[in-house]
Amino acid sequence: MSRDRRRLGPEEEALWGAVKRSVTPLRPEPPVPPPPPKPPVPEAAATPPADIATSTQAPAKPPAGRPALPPMHTLGRRERVKVVRGTTAIEGRLDLHGLRQDEARARLEGFLYRAQANGFKLVLVITGKGRPGGDFTALHEPERGVLRRVVPMWLSLPEFRALVVGYEEAHLAHGGGGALYIRIRRRK
Repeated sequence: MSRDRRRLGPEEEALWGAVKRSVTPLRPEPPVPPPPPKPPVPEAAATPPADIATSTQAPAKPPAGRPALPPMHTLGRRERVKVVRGTTAIEGRLDLHGLRQDEARARLEGFLYRAQANGFKLVLVITGKGRPGGDFTALHEPERGVLRRVVPMWLSLPEFRALVVGYEEAHLAHGGGGALYIRIRRRK
């Protein structure tokens, strides 16, 4: 059955407009980008000379920019359950406890290159949760766990994107917030 929709009257339209302006949407609409401006055409180039117009050569292609970085993907729900239950093996582990950032980055990069060369699909990188101080308040300070914060940032960098399909926080059985599951990209 089709449902006929009636048009709003001018008073109803004004009322509906006031309601729309007074609320904030749960999911804001993405802004529509303005159309790209047309490049100005110089008058000399507007009329091509006769010798160029009859040329049989194809026009030169503009230089290609940097290739787009591959997207990051996390483990799917089923895949995560298989990892937690042990039916999907974690093929490599790297423990970065107690290392400085420069040491940890070098070890992580070497480990990921070796994992990709060996054809591994899933590895576990243990960053640790950070060293707590002597009192309770030190547990909740933002400076706790430097490697825990910087390793995900490193994995998002272009040099690591060629090695990594995606990453996510590990299950409690594998270290929880102090460890990451990392999916390794296949070699081409």
